[in-house]
Amino acid sequence: MAMIRAATVQFQHLPGDKRANLAKVESWCACAAESGVELIAFPEMCVTGYWHVRNLDRDGVAALAEAVPAGSSTQKLLELASRLQMIIGAGLIEQADDGRLFNTYVVALPDGTVQRHRKLHCFISPYMSSGDQYTTFDTRWGVKLGVLICWDNNLVENARITALQGAEILLAPHQTGGTASRSPHAMGRIDPQLWHDRCQNPAALAAETNGDKGRGWLLRWLPARAHDNGMFILFSNGVGLDDDEVRTGNAMILDCYGRIVAEQLEPEDAMVVADIDLELLENCTGRRWIRGRRPELYGPLTAKSGEELDPREARFSTKSTRS
Repeated sequence: MAMIRAATVQFQHLPGDKRANLAKVESWCACAAESGVELIAFPEMCVTGYWHVRNLDRDGVAALAEAVPAGSSTQKLLELASRLQMIIGAGLIEQADDGRLFNTYVVALPDGTVQRHRKLHCFISPYMSSGDQYTTFDTRWGVKLGVLICWDNNLVENARITALQGAEILLAPHQTGGTASRSPHAMGRIDPQLWHDRCQNPAALAAETNGDKGRGWLLRWLPARAHDNGMFILFSNGVGLDDDEVRTGNAMILDCYGRIVAEQLEPEDAMVVADIDLELLENCTGRRWIRGRRPELYGPLTAKSGEELDPREARFSTKSTRS
């Protein structure tokens, strides 16, 4: 199969309202099916809501969580995947058999199977755990998919390992842009009033979401993950006011050379669709570079530097471990 029609969606979720958010997922899936889409990606924790979760106690987080695959949200995604003959990925909060809570991305396949990725670098809540496994899996097209959630994608090692495990298309769900980053030249908060005034002054909001607080920041690193690892990337993101931050959307599909094939520039609920040309994979730059690796030199990559932080500390700390 030389082509796969793929889609990625940006939408503003409702905090804690799983029924309403799943209704949006279903509506976008139906729209995608009309366009012949076979693979669709939705944002991180879009089923449960995201940024408000940092303010919940453990009982509040657990109230939003459910088992995977037995939970009702996963079962709904499976029903949609089977009915529409589409691979569907969406994020939620999982409660594992041992009681731990995870930021999990569920991928429902038309054959009734479920794949899941537990975010490797989870910082949204002290009551949620980080995953400890990479996620890659085969599809009916003979193409392997991988999943990395938001901050997972920022660490280059995660993208490289996912590619080494054979991923050819990476699902990259996010809730990003417009954040109060501790790095002075990475992102930055967007005034929520711009979102409230978007109908009267759409240009002001778009200037922020497409500038260094959104698209500009993404373009410093996201194309490199695709290019250097020879993977197509489906970047999905929230958009609009998320508690006290404004998500920037910028949904896009990148090819294995890091080129943007399709993207959404307007900060509104939207879907982008593109045909993924699998014939580009074999001789793309990143795959040739991977074949030229010398793993015997890479031992230092697995040695601790002494500066490692817990994901929550790494995300929110304002201090450096350097002397």
